[in-house]
Amino acid sequence: MRITVEERPDADEVEVLITCRAVDERVQAIVAAVGALDRRLTGIADGALVIVDAAQVLYAESVDGACFLYGADSVIECPLRLADLEERLTGTEFVRASRTLLVNFDHVRALRPYPGARLELVLANGESVIASRQFAPVFRAKIGL
Repeated sequence: MRITVEERPDADEVEVLITCRAVDERVQAIVAAVGALDRRLTGIADGALVIVDAAQVLYAESVDGACFLYGADSVIECPLRLADLEERLTGTEFVRASRTLLVNFDHVRALRPYPGARLELVLANGESVIASRQFAPVFRAKIGL
């Protein structure tokens, strides 16, 4: 793979051009990663409306009907339902881990077996979340198992 960066002072915005023989998994991953950089989510933290880049969110969880976004050291209440958030994050590395949990696979550092055919996902900040038996195969497939 060759990467070329061209600076142009007259450019209105960043443009990413991918040249390839065929769109394969690697190209799709590049497109998803670049797309995630430009996705922003809003929510409430400490009584203020905040904007966060989706790539910085480790996971999102639905608790008692409310949706929360968890960063490395922050929690933001999101106005969207988890299903709506999942739809908005289509094409990124966010993966459904259970009925109430979406995990940003970019922040998963380890997978451990967990009782009941579930998986423990260890995140970049050292926190662990559990992928249910129903969704565990998706995580195994992402690492080639």
